[in-house]
Amino acid sequence: MIHGRLSIGAMNRTSKAVNRLRVAFQGERGAFSEQAALAYFRGMIDTIPVKTFMNVFRAVHRGTVRCGIVPIENSLYGSIHQNYDLLQAFNLKIVGELKLRVVHALLVNPGVMLRKIKYIYSHPQALGQCETFLDSLRGVEVVAFYDTAGAAKFIRESGRTDAAAIASLEAAKVYRLKVLRSGIESDHQNFTRFLVLSKQEVVPKVRAKTSIIFSIKDMPGGLFKALSVFALRDINLYKIESRPLIGRPWEYLFYLDFQGSIRDEASRNAIDHLKEISTYMKILGSYSEGKTVGQRRR
Repeated sequence: MIHGRLSIGAMNRTSKAVNRLRVAFQGERGAFSEQAALAYFRGMIDTIPVKTFMNVFRAVHRGTVRCGIVPIENSLYGSIHQNYDLLQAFNLKIVGELKLRVVHALLVNPGVMLRKIKYIYSHPQALGQCETFLDSLRGVEVVAFYDTAGAAKFIRESGRTDAAAIASLEAAKVYRLKVLRSGIESDHQNFTRFLVLSKQEVVPKVRAKTSIIFSIKDMPGGLFKALSVFALRDINLYKIESRPLIGRPWEYLFYLDFQGSIRDEASRNAIDHLKEISTYMKILGSYSEGKTVGQRRR
């Protein structure tokens, strides 16, 4: 069991340098997920890029890395549903979170001008976040790619002079690309919330929050009754998300974030009360509320 966020970041300091904490993220070097991992652990880690979100969960589950980090929602584009489903599928714990200010940039090979661009590659989420900028361009085809940093890597390795990538400023450095435009996201208050995953649970010391999954019995006012167990105990709810319950059409799993630790008496009582009207319950973990990193644009 890990006690608090700082102790997670300090795990690698309790052993030799060769045993630095390994953290998996989806994407290529320079991805926003890698930036989030470095910010959360303050750089004292070895980041391990993997191809898919599923691979992140598998790496943590199999013990090839100690932790993983995945995006769970964006302030402009909404929830990343695949990762909600993976939280239910894998027996891992959420041990931390971080909110990263996302700045998108248009990246090209040196010498390429904006008027020469015919194709723009990036992850669908990034393309959606930059919709206003993309709509302002004429004669440009938008191409979905598996990863923002992967798109930057592709532009560099292919040597394309008719194409650009939308990715981070860090990706521009990693792949030695020219930044044609920066801050092209439709709204500059663009943040992505990331979750840190581990096989070990944490005991948060400050500003605790807890995430759970549950489904409820088919009864009148079932969801109202489920949420009332928290209201009766003055427990603040941060977010509720519903996902289809596979194999049972028109039934749902509910993902809930609430204030407090599972070790708090009020939280334990609320959970026990919720179990009475639930058909399924999974506690994803208690962890400290994440800080926001990155400067807001004025």
